[in-house]
Amino acid sequence: MPCGGVYMCPEPSPSRTSSALGVTTYRTRLFTTGGGCAPGLRAVVPSLLDGGCGYLILDEEEYDVIVLGTGLTECVLSGLLSVEGKKVLHIDRNDYYGGESASLNLTQLYRRFRQGEEPPAQFGRDRDWNIDLIPKFMMANEELVRVLTHTDVTRYLEFKQIEGSYVYRDGRISKVPATEMEAVTTPLVGLFEKRRLKKFLEFVQNWRDDDPSTHQGVDLDRMQMIDVFKKFSLEAGTQDFLGHAMALHTDDDFLHRPARETHTRLVLYASSIARYGKSPYIYPLYGLGELPQGFARLSAIYGGTYMLDKPVSEVLYDEDGKFKGIRSGDEKAYAKQVIGDPSYFTDRVKSVGRVIRAICLLKHPIPNTGDVNSVQIIIPQKQVKRKNDIYVACVSSTHNVCAKGYYLAIVSTIVETEIPEKEILPGLELLGPIEAKFVAVSNLNVPLADGKADQVFISKSYDASSNFVSIFDDIRDIYQRVAGQDLVLKRRPRQEEEQETLAQGDN
Repeated sequence: MPCGGVYMCPEPSPSRTSSALGVTTYRTRLFTTGGGCAPGLRAVVPSLLDGGCGYLILDEEEYDVIVLGTGLTECVLSGLLSVEGKKVLHIDRNDYYGGESASLNLTQLYRRFRQGEEPPAQFGRDRDWNIDLIPKFMMANEELVRVLTHTDVTRYLEFKQIEGSYVYRDGRISKVPATEMEAVTTPLVGLFEKRRLKKFLEFVQNWRDDDPSTHQGVDLDRMQMIDVFKKFSLEAGTQDFLGHAMALHTDDDFLHRPARETHTRLVLYASSIARYGKSPYIYPLYGLGELPQGFARLSAIYGGTYMLDKPVSEVLYDEDGKFKGIRSGDEKAYAKQVIGDPSYFTDRVKSVGRVIRAICLLKHPIPNTGDVNSVQIIIPQKQVKRKNDIYVACVSSTHNVCAKGYYLAIVSTIVETEIPEKEILPGLELLGPIEAKFVAVSNLNVPLADGKADQVFISKSYDASSNFVSIFDDIRDIYQRVAGQDLVLKRRPRQEEEQETLAQGDN
C-alpha cells in the first residue's frame, strides 16, 4: 500500500541512475504521513541520517508558492522557481509523478483503464513497462531542451533519437526527408515541384530580419502563409506536407495567419534535424514521465518539498478572494500564490475541445516503416477528410518503456464527432495486429482568468500536438505572471556540452 502522503525529493529507480550521466547519489530518507513506505518511492536529499521513514505533516508553514499536481508544466515551474530562491511546496493526489503526463507501469495502467482486471502474464514484469499517457516527442532544438540544459536536468536523464518521421499521403506512408538525398528521391513531391520546394526551403533558411535582400518581397508579419506558398507556386499537397509534417500545425488555420509563425516552426524543424540527423525528435529513456521527475528533483535540490498521494480537501481564500493556502484533511499550508493543473480548479476552467488517445501494445514494429524501433507518423487532416491531424507515436523496448519484443504506439487526435474512436481508425489501421488497447477521451481545459487578481495560476491541458512547443509556451506565460518577469535562460559554460549529450541515437 502507498504511504498516506510522501514528502520526497525524487530519484529515478536504481537501474536508471548512471554514473555516465554524472548523477550524484546521496544517502536517502523517505518522509511519510502514514505508516509504511510506498514501494519504489525514494527520497534523494543530502542527509546526515541513514535511510528510513519519518513522519511529517502539513504544519501550517508559510511558503512562497504551492504547486498542485506533478505534470510536466507544474514540475518545470516548480524547479525554475526553486532555483530562483522561492520556497515551494509541491503536492499531488496521485502516488506517482507526472499527472496527465505520467508514464505508468502495467498495474497502474490497468488500474486506470480496466479497474479490477489484472495485466496478463504474457506482458511480463510490471517494472519493464513505463507507458506514456500522452504521445509527445521533443524537437532536438526546441525551447524545452534549452530549459533542460540551462538547469542541468540533463544530468538525470538520457535521451535517444527517434529513428524516423513519416507522413501519410495518398493512402500510404512516406518518410519525411531528413537529408538532401532523401529529398531528391522522396515520392512526396514530383520532379518539378522538388525544384520549387528547394527554392522555398532555401528562402526559409536564408531569411534574416535585418537583411531585406533575403526577403524576396515577403513580409512575414503582414502576409498570410497561404500567400507565401502561392508566391513560390507550391502545390496544395506540398503546402500540406510543409504545414503539417514539418511545421507541425494540427489544422489548416495556419494558412490564414501571419507567415512568421510557420517560418519559425520550419526553422525549428530544420535546425533540429541538423543537430542529430535522421529525424528532429528525441525521447527520454524510461518514458516522458522522467521529465517531470527530473524537474522535481531539481526543485528538491534547491529546497522544494514534495508530497505524493496527498489529496487536497480545500483551496483556501482570504476575505478579498485571494489565494491563501490549502487544506488536506485537518492539515493546512499557506502561501501567497498557487500553481495547479485544471483538475484542482474545475470551477475555474472551461473546456475548449476534447482529445482522444489510444495506447496500443504491439509485438512488432509498425509496418512499412523499415522496421524501425521508433517513429512518428502524421496523417494530415485533408488526407482523411478531417479538420485536425491524426498522430501516431511509436517507441519500443530499446527506450526502456516496455518488455523486450514489444512496442508502444499511441494514436491521437482532436475529437470532432460523437464517435471519437472511429475518428482514429486511419491511425489504428497503420499499426497491424494490436495485443491490447486502452482508449481515453479527455477535455482540453483552459483557465477562465490569468490569475493575477486572485493569485491562482492554472495550467492548460496537454493538447493533441506531437511536440512540446505549446507546453513550453504555457510554462513561459505562467512563469511571467507568477514571477512578474520574463523567463530568461542564461547561458552556462556547460550548456553546449550538455546539449550534445541529449541524444545519442546510435548508442
